Amino acid sequence: MKSIEENLTQYAAYHRDRRNIATHFCGVPMIVFSVVLALATMSFSVGTVPVTLAAIVSIAACLYYFRLDFVFGVTMAVVLFLMCAASSEIIQRLGIGASLGVALAVFVIGWAIQGLGHKFEGVKPAFFDDAKQLLIGPVFVCAEVYFIAGARGPIRRHIEERVGPTCGKRNGRPLPIFESDI
Repeated sequence: MKSIEENLTQYAAYHRDRRNIATHFCGVPMIVFSVVLALATMSFSVGTVPVTLAAIVSIAACLYYFRLDFVFGVTMAVVLFLMCAASSEIIQRLGIGASLGVALAVFVIGWAIQGLGHKFEGVKPAFFDDAKQLLIGPVFVCAEVYFIAGARGPIRRHIEERVGPTCGKRNGRPLPIFESDI
């Protein structure tokens, strides 16, 4: 299993344009929430306790994030818990059909925002080359929040030493260091 540094560096190689990263702050949480909301419409009972597919997938994702990094794992667990709680509330208020409609709309808008970001970047999304990067996107946004706050400096330095710092406009320009060095 790749380390958190290796995974984030691979993802960051496709995300050095600040405008693209900014779109990810909106698009990635929207996409994750839409998936959680859609999965929360599917539930079953374990004894007398209802369990949603969203809870099971969120727990599995958190276990993966905890294996990568404890701090990011805790942060992602809190975020996913809040998304599961919000999804339950939305489903209770709107019903399953309308909730699925909301999930679809949020999903489409989130991906449209992501598409705009990659147009700014001038490179394809990371998951085109490695589907596992779909799991890394949320923790990349989490890491960027920590970096903005001045935390997790060693991880940030590791990334920037390999793929360079973020820039105002990349527009498809090659990275200063080859992706094979990631």
